[in-house]
Amino acid sequence: MPTDTKKRIGILRGGTGRHYKSSLQKGGDIISHISEKLSDKYKPVDILIDKDYVWHVNGVPVNPGNLVNKIDVAWNLSHPSFSNILTSFSIPTIGVGTFLSTLMNNREMFRNHVKSIGISMPRHIVLPVYQKDFDGPQEKYAIKKAKEIFDKFSSPWIVKSLTPDYDMGIHVAKTFPALVNAIDDGVAHKQSIIVEEFISDKIASIHSVPAFRGEDIYAFPAVSVSGSFSSTEREKLASIARYLHRHIDAKHYLKSDFALNSRGKVYLLSVELTPDLKKDSHLHFACESVGSDTRHVVEHILERVS
Repeated sequence: MPTDTKKRIGILRGGTGRHYKSSLQKGGDIISHISEKLSDKYKPVDILIDKDYVWHVNGVPVNPGNLVNKIDVAWNLSHPSFSNILTSFSIPTIGVGTFLSTLMNNREMFRNHVKSIGISMPRHIVLPVYQKDFDGPQEKYAIKKAKEIFDKFSSPWIVKSLTPDYDMGIHVAKTFPALVNAIDDGVAHKQSIIVEEFISDKIASIHSVPAFRGEDIYAFPAVSVSGSFSSTEREKLASIARYLHRHIDAKHYLKSDFALNSRGKVYLLSVELTPDLKKDSHLHFACESVGSDTRHVVEHILERVS
């Protein structure tokens, strides 16, 4: 196919804030995937927004209004507000809506919304950013908070930043001293942190895509992270994933991570809105299990919006 007939896909990444590095990586992965697997139909165009809000196309500064002559479709991996700019120029855009973005960036709001539609998440405690004047000496703070958590629910615990922070790691604390150390790490990173009970029995991921393979919401077979699942359990998880997909209005793609305890109760652990296209990803194996490929998912997403 001649180059000038290829659809030009603008991959928007960068911007400002804590998601900057993540946006660069995710956008780079999509650029590489389109270049390697879909170059017969699409031409990726790298659109970088730097920390001063200057837009660049393939490294050259550009006025956003001029993008209408440079791309046919935009895939926004940066802040959702940039999608509004793109749509104002009538550029078809793949991205996360403002409501869903707000949910994703406020874990408590997300929890409340998920609870309101009847889906459970593990028990948790939120610890606001440590303030010496209010919380007392730092060397005593972590021990005090660890005791409060221990009294509410037992180990093991997951300890992580309340809002996505790619500098602070995720801790799995199995002992009281490990919990104290994990809380100390949150203090060191000056983060509000969330401590959740760790549901460790069975864990699986479900990938869902709208209007794929003739279904309203197509759910790929569950990819087990730990434990084995019966066909009945897999269908139960798929049903919940489709239900969740509809109720949070994930327009293009959703990955739902679930835990199933020994009593058969399902817990939602986390969600992702951008497909992981690496060769060893859960999505790759989910596609393989039904004779498909990640490029079919990407192509489907692109075709639906263009």
